[in-house]
Amino acid sequence: MTAPRLDLITDVPGLRIGHATSAKHGTGATVLLCDALWPAAADVRGGGPGLREIEVMAPENLVPGIHAITLSGGSVFGLAAADGALVELAAAGIGLALGHGPPVPIVPGAVLFDLNGPGDKAWGTNPPYHALGRAAARAALDAPDGAPFALGSVGAGTGAVAGAVKGGIGSASLALEAGLVVGALVAVNPAGAVATGGGGWGFDGDPFPPGGRLDRLGWMQPGTNTTLAVVACNARIDKAEAKRIAIMAQDGLARAIRPVHTPFDGDVVFALASGAIDLDPLCREGGATRPWWLARIGAAAADCLARAIVRGVAEAQTG
Repeated sequence: MTAPRLDLITDVPGLRIGHATSAKHGTGATVLLCDALWPAAADVRGGGPGLREIEVMAPENLVPGIHAITLSGGSVFGLAAADGALVELAAAGIGLALGHGPPVPIVPGAVLFDLNGPGDKAWGTNPPYHALGRAAARAALDAPDGAPFALGSVGAGTGAVAGAVKGGIGSASLALEAGLVVGALVAVNPAGAVATGGGGWGFDGDPFPPGGRLDRLGWMQPGTNTTLAVVACNARIDKAEAKRIAIMAQDGLARAIRPVHTPFDGDVVFALASGAIDLDPLCREGGATRPWWLARIGAAAADCLARAIVRGVAEAQTG
């Protein structure tokens, strides 16, 4: 496996990323835009998730894919970012054609908690997230296919905190055989600490010592953290297979964050695929089964996600 051109999720052809950041409010939103309706799934492991349009991705449900994913700060207020994004996408002609009305974009979303951070949160009846979602969607629409994008304290990672240090946006990618590419995008905001590049952790010792005190984790409150992730590939898969890849990719969180999937986090991993590379001919030519290729992609997705998490924190420290 090798890192493709940019070592970003946009190395998977057909993806564009847009950020919107509010310095005033200390928060932001990020939109991942697909070039068509991509099969997708989500795997939720955290104890305090904030989600939108998750069931639409279930294999038994009608809609075969999604147009975009919105990640946002703001806890429940941030769910409005997906509303803003879909308005912009519909105005650009993106969405399902249903009758004589406007196109209907399918835009799942997830939020992280950054309300205790710097910035003005006294917004009354006018939270900024609808506007941030619109701005992030416009930025994604304006970006060329495969373009680089900012990492660290930007977009959904603006107000993120990783344990006791600054969190942020991270990304990574891997090129596999047969032209397959896998990538990850993550907004890193866990209750736990993130591994450093040298193999250490954000704090020393056992985070939950038997019979000990939890002073170092005093910032933990239910629902007040969360790591939001998207993994993508260019294989032709269905929604059920995307779900398996999302499940496997969750291991990337466990490799990079300690502890993870706590009651205080709303961790979710989305998985989606462009369908550009048909796996069935690869099975006939190489003798490997379809489940083997799915395992290969899922393992790479976990590797990308672990590296993206570390990268997001590193970029936030230096940005």
